[in-house]
Amino acid sequence: MSTERRAPLDRKRVADTALRLLDEAGLDGLTLRAIARELDVKAPALYWHFKDKQALLDEMATEMYRRMVADIVFDPADTWQDRTRKANHGLRAALLAHRDGAKVFSGSRFTGTDHAVQMEENLRLFTAAGFTLADAVRASSTAYSFTIGFVTEEQGVQPLPGERREGFDLAERARLLAGFPLSARAGAEIFDDYDRQFGEGLEIVVAGIAARYGAP
Repeated sequence: MSTERRAPLDRKRVADTALRLLDEAGLDGLTLRAIARELDVKAPALYWHFKDKQALLDEMATEMYRRMVADIVFDPADTWQDRTRKANHGLRAALLAHRDGAKVFSGSRFTGTDHAVQMEENLRLFTAAGFTLADAVRASSTAYSFTIGFVTEEQGVQPLPGERREGFDLAERARLLAGFPLSARAGAEIFDDYDRQFGEGLEIVVAGIAARYGAP
């Protein structure tokens, strides 16, 4: 038995193992039984740490958040626009690091208060720029929702970087929609070059926030 398998079973070890298996099996194939088998324990042992699969997903999302924050460098001189861009580019990278990462993250509840540190900083930055607290929350939530939704759709086409689901061949799509020339040509804008799509979409969100709230 390997040293890793003899290590004490705790929430982080289970979550790390679950994230590894997520890349192989996807969310639908991720089961407590499979995780227990990988850890060389009986499935009931996991219930000491997680009452059900959703509790495990909450911990997985929390671990993804911890990794995301560790990889983002924020500058005290950032404007709210800078922070919005960095935070959401970082979030997208964290979600894309795992198959079905956006589905795991969406709707999950963080298991600790680690996220409050960054949340407090972000809200202070927005309110210092003239936003009310309510407007700051709405602005941040809108950008966050855009990112989650974008990556959910992106991973529906490309589950992992370099993979592409069957049925999203652009040439075949254009052939099928030959009678609808604009729709046929739109395929390249919808199902390709996601980095550019995301960057442009996020800029639309940032500009919309500024226009809606009259922020500097």
